Amino acid sequence: MKSPQDLVLRILVHPLRLLSLRSIVILSQLGVIILVLTLGVWVWVGVTDDQYDQLDRRLDSLSSFGDVNTLLRSAQDGIGPEPTEGGLVRTARIGDATVSIPADIVLPEMPSGYADATIDGVEYRIRTITTGTASIALGAPLADTQARIDSLHWRVFWICFGVILGTLLVGWVIALIMVNPFRLLAQQARAINAQSNPDEVQVRGVWEAVEISEAVEGMLARIGDEQQRTRAALESARDFAAVASHELRTPLTAMRTNLEVLLTLDMGVEQRKEVISDVMRTQTRIEATLTALERLAQGELTTVDDFVPVDVAELLDRAAHDAMHNYPGLDVSLASSTTVLMLGMPAGLRLVIDNAIANAVKHGAATQVRLSVVSSSAGVEIAVDDNGSGVPEEERAEVFERFHRGTTASRSGSGLGLALVAQQAEIHGGTAALEVSPMGGTRLILRLQGSGPQ
Repeated sequence: MKSPQDLVLRILVHPLRLLSLRSIVILSQLGVIILVLTLGVWVWVGVTDDQYDQLDRRLDSLSSFGDVNTLLRSAQDGIGPEPTEGGLVRTARIGDATVSIPADIVLPEMPSGYADATIDGVEYRIRTITTGTASIALGAPLADTQARIDSLHWRVFWICFGVILGTLLVGWVIALIMVNPFRLLAQQARAINAQSNPDEVQVRGVWEAVEISEAVEGMLARIGDEQQRTRAALESARDFAAVASHELRTPLTAMRTNLEVLLTLDMGVEQRKEVISDVMRTQTRIEATLTALERLAQGELTTVDDFVPVDVAELLDRAAHDAMHNYPGLDVSLASSTTVLMLGMPAGLRLVIDNAIANAVKHGAATQVRLSVVSSSAGVEIAVDDNGSGVPEEERAEVFERFHRGTTASRSGSGLGLALVAQQAEIHGGTAALEVSPMGGTRLILRLQGSGPQ
């Protein structure tokens, strides 16, 4: 468990990792609002300064000492100068003499520079130039300038207000379209359990949320597949243990009895050989049963990755060659050597053919076996014909069950040979059946999909 110091350090070093998407959106909104307000204040102040600068430049262009002589001559002649435009006021001072236009407004005496003053309730911007005992002041009413400043200030205000409002609306839309799907995905993910269906994770909204939802669906599907495989493996193990215990109890008991007889009784050489032969036959039967059970268990754990392209005709040819080597006196022929390709498990298909030939020889006493394969739009059909004793019609379905032996079968078999055949047929998306062979014995016919597991 992390200490409080570690948590504080983590927050300081990686602050964004602890923030939710909603918090990041809110912080982004606050950042935009602060930026807009900062720019708004800067523009607000800039507008005011710019308008005052324009007014000051206008006053500078109109202020000159030449106006002093004009004002003085006008005053001596008793002739007033023409009225000024824009409400401008000029006041000149030389010594004790003061002349102002218009005469009823006199600008106050101020040091050189710019200043604001209120005269008779009217606010003026005053530019004063002083040289020695002479000075001239030019004043302009601030009403028009202030009106322009106020108008521009309102524009800045409404622009900032609109940007802030737009930021809030965009943040709300982002929260609605982006954040909510992720929250819904988190809620659905928290509700997932071992029995959940991958289709329960359904999120709509922005593509990223949908993409994560689909990834979670895929992950759940893969987890479900692995759980299914695990359950299948456990079930196969339980089935293997139960069947092995049931099927091996009798032969193991017989072996123990025979071994006890060998240890306790004084028998002749022939009797001992007979008992030992019985033990060997029982051991062979146990070994065959365990091998068949192992193959059944392996077949139940088959995956799609085990399927590869297979040339069935070539597989049958190899099986025929090996069978004639394993069973001297047996004639195995291949009806056609035309290439037939399908997607399957080579080991599983070979197991089917080998078991079919072994059953024909051991249980049907066959001397001839014919293998054939036909490909069509429906799939691949493999047939194994023999001239043996055959299987009664009423038993042809039952012999595919585990540990079911037909009435014509020898007692040395495990009873799992045709069960393995049926299992492989099902794995390959097909069926297995027994029919009467044109050769007089039994025909094992496999009808397979040919395109892998379905």
